[in-house]
Order: sequence, then C-alpha cells, then structure tokens
Amino acid sequence: MRVANAFSLGMLESLTSTIKVKEVTLEEARGLVKAGFESIVGHANTAAVFSEQLGVEVVMNRISFSLAKGDQMLVGQYKGPRLPEGATCLPEGSSIAWCTLTVV
Repeated sequence: MRVANAFSLGMLESLTSTIKVKEVTLEEARGLVKAGFESIVGHANTAAVFSEQLGVEVVMNRISFSLAKGDQMLVGQYKGPRLPEGATCLPEGSSIAWCTLTVV
C-alpha cells in the first residue's frame, strides 16, 4: 500500500488502464495503513498533516514509481487554503478526502 497526496496519469505503468476510485472514511484509511505502507507524499507539511490524521508517521518521500494492474494506493486529497509553513494539523475550513485508487 502506498499513501499519496495526489494522483497523476504519469503514475500509471500503462496509460491504457482502468482505475477504480472509492472514497473511504478516515477510520477506513487508518485501518489500511496499520499493516504498513510506503509514503509517496511529496510535501513535508502535507506529510505532517497526514501523520496527525492517520495516527502513524507519514514521511515526505518524493520518488518516481509506477502503478501496475492490481496495485492500490491511498490518496488523501487536501481541500482548503495553502497549508502554512510548518503546519501539523488541518487549518480551519479545510479537509482531506480519503480515497483508495486501484488499477484494475
């Protein structure tokens, strides 16, 4: 399982892919990362907020990778104003939509 803060078509091994996206609750997201995960969160502030939300340490980890058929990742889609420098929790009026993304 990978944890990401965004999804791009450039993450797909093959552009001819079918992607299933399912919104999950915060509790479901927490359950998905309990068994271990790889962070692919590219921003330190976002990683800190994800850590607070998920209850596990999420590190900033800007890497290149590809998603192949059968791969799944958890995406936290931040909604709100730009995170202030050093943020470790969600600013008022912002939220995170948690989704699983599966290449089928």
